[in-house]
Parts: sequence; structure tokens; C-alpha cells
Amino acid sequence: MKRVIVGLSGGVDSSVAAYVLKEQGYEVIGLFMKNWHDDSVTISDECPWLDDSNDAMLVAEKLGIPFQTVDLSEQYKERIVDYMFKEYEKGRTPNPDVLCNREIKFDVFMKIAMDLGADYVATGHYCRKGIITKKGKDIYQLLAGKDTNKDQSYFLCQLSQEQLSKTLFPIGELTKPEVRHIASKIGLVTADKKDSQGLCFIGKVRLPEFLQQQLKPKEGVIVEIPESYSKYHQLSPQFDNKEDELAYLSRKIKYSVSDGKVVGKHQGAHYFTKGQRKGLAVGGTVEPLFVIDTDVDENVIYTGQGKSHPGLYKKVLFVTNDELHWIREDLKLNVSESMEVLARIRYRQPLEKATLYKVDSGMYVVFQNPQSAITEGQFVAWYLDDELVGSGVIS
Repeated sequence: MKRVIVGLSGGVDSSVAAYVLKEQGYEVIGLFMKNWHDDSVTISDECPWLDDSNDAMLVAEKLGIPFQTVDLSEQYKERIVDYMFKEYEKGRTPNPDVLCNREIKFDVFMKIAMDLGADYVATGHYCRKGIITKKGKDIYQLLAGKDTNKDQSYFLCQLSQEQLSKTLFPIGELTKPEVRHIASKIGLVTADKKDSQGLCFIGKVRLPEFLQQQLKPKEGVIVEIPESYSKYHQLSPQFDNKEDELAYLSRKIKYSVSDGKVVGKHQGAHYFTKGQRKGLAVGGTVEPLFVIDTDVDENVIYTGQGKSHPGLYKKVLFVTNDELHWIREDLKLNVSESMEVLARIRYRQPLEKATLYKVDSGMYVVFQNPQSAITEGQFVAWYLDDELVGSGVIS
């Protein structure tokens, strides 16, 4: 019997993952990760970690598996929370869920599991793992979950071959309704529990309040840029080569306050992110205002009216070499090679046709159609059919 340690989060997905493994004949141990202590910024009646850990314990009891809690809050603060503050300060928008998987669940947690003699770690993610053999060597694939509506492969886009080799995804072949059905059939307390929407393991966090602990409020202006702004209507220059053209198309437009009109005030540009509509508190416009850019140095938020404002759209993004990651290292591109892929820049976005172009300093991702709110600090992930092969941080 191989030993598997399941990250029991107190939700229905990981509960059923543990059940499925037990049915398959594995020796299963449930481990709950406690990653956060500070209740001052959580909306406390929305899934505080205490309820979750109790539910996880009840599930383990019901399934007859050993259970314990591990406190990873120190590592979580160092690797996730501190990183988030740094990114927001730089005016980027990090994705804590992707990081939490790379740094906590499949690193710190995995090491603890291996020290406990585990052969594998398992989670309740909706994705699947494949194995192919190439030149006599096993290569692990990260495949989309069978339930296209719930596929969570995007959140695992930073995993390595080493991490995948020791991971199982027991519910990847199931749909969410099937998972709920199994849970209620065997009488699990989590069967009807609603999915947590919180920051990975923190529970629901009021993000502005959370950020205000470190990033002090500072009044600045909100500027509206009109659709008629000249830089949106410039003709493209002539380029000597593809790389110059891609650099031009992926460039960030530099706005200044005089390019538009001041329509309101805000309490800190670093609390806002591109594409954001809520929280601006500016009325009186024909269409709602969307954030098209933030300038944290000058503390200015630039906005545009309506979700089709040209300031929101771009076809090309860039990833630097040090933030480029291939799950399938055997498919890595060399300089001046390209690859046709399907890509997404956020969870739940339908996959879009794109081409990767490798250059000396990193890689361009060129979408067939313009993408709304390409946001620095978020992850772009690329697929071949339903296999996620690589990802990177949008720079």
C-alpha cells in the first residue's frame, strides 16, 4: 500500500479526494494546513480557518483516516504575504493562489508529507496528471480537469516535473456535481458546503484592509482618458524585424494627468488593478469607468469609460527569462523559435489562440485577438490541447 497524504482543506473537493484514494486502496492520511493567524483582516463569519479545520477533522473521522494539523503560517507570511505586499507596492497585481500552490502546498507541505513517509501528496484540484515516456524517461503532464467548468490547471501552472511526479489529483476525472453527489451519498459534513472564495487558505480577506496594514493610504487623483486620445490612433511605425514589432505592440502606454480630465480622488494607486470597475466611487459618466492603468510612483489612477475602451486592450505581452517556467522542459523554446498554443491570462478565461516567440531576454505571447486588462504580475499559462505546458509572470 502506497501512502498518500491529502491536503484536507475542509472543503468538499479534498474530502472526496481522500475518499476516492481510500477506495483505490491507498493508505491515506489527512493533513490540514493552517496558514494564517490574523483575524483582524478576515471577514470572520466567512469560513475562518477554525471551521475549516473542524470540518476536515470530521471528514477524516468519517473516513477512518489519521488526521493532524500543521501550522505553516510563518512560511506563508514569508513566501506569500510579504511577496504580495512587494508586488502591490511595485504596482503589480500578484496571484496568491498560483504562488500558494508552488510555494506552500507543493513545496513546504510536500516536504512535510515526504518526511512522514508519504509516496505521494494529493489535493482536491480539478485537473489530471498524465505520464508519457520520451527517450526512456518518464515525463509528467498537467492536464485540464474533465469538468471544463471547474478546470483548475491554471492555478498549478508553476509546478515542476519533480513536484508533479509526487502528486495525485483524485477528482480530476469527476465533475463538481459528481463530487457533491459522492459526498452526500457517504454522508460527509462538507457535501453542501459552498466553495471558499477566499485567498488561498486565509479565508475571505478584505483586500484593501489587508494591504493597508503595510501600504499606507495616500490621496491621489483619478483621471479619465478619452477614447479619442491620440496614442490610441497612431499608425504603427515600420519595423526592421519581428522582435522590434513585438516590443512595440507589448509596450505600456505612458499616460500623464494632462492627457485626460480629473474626475475624482482615491486613497492609494496600489490598491487598484487594471480592469477594475468597483471601488472608484465616480458617478455621472455615461458608461462605468474601468481602471486602464495605475501609476504608483505618481499615485495616479487612469480610467476609461466602458469595457470596450481602447486603453484596456492589447494583443501582445512579455515574460522575462527569470519569470518564465516550463512544466514540459522537453518542449522549451530556443531563441527565435516559435510555437502555436492556446493561452489564458486569468482563471476561468476561455483558452485563446496565441503564438509564443522566444527572444534573448524572454518570451512574447502574441494573441490572435486583443485581450482585455493584461495585468502585470498575473500569470499567463499556455496549453497544447488540454495540456498545460508552461507559464510566466506578465511583465
